[in-house]
Amino acid sequence: MFTVKEDTTLVGISELRANFHKVLEALTKNKVLLERRNKPLAVIVSIEKYARMEKLIDLIEDTALGYIAKERDIKSSPKDYIDIDEAVKQLKAKR
Repeated sequence: MFTVKEDTTLVGISELRANFHKVLEALTKNKVLLERRNKPLAVIVSIEKYARMEKLIDLIEDTALGYIAKERDIKSSPKDYIDIDEAVKQLKAKR
């Protein structure tokens, strides 16, 4: 197990099995890159970092969906929409 860059620790699978507690300790400071036969296999990050990543992904997705909605709104006209009561009526008719 050794640290490359300041925030990444490389760990082989066999070393993970033998020194799990040391790997967990390294995880408090760095992300852990698991390797099998010197090939990257997986990355382990702390739950805090994972939560931040999830929030960032959600924000990016929401922003992208907002841009898509805005673009559709700009390109549409009133005739492209139906009244909410009409939408409910059509949904009930399809049942």
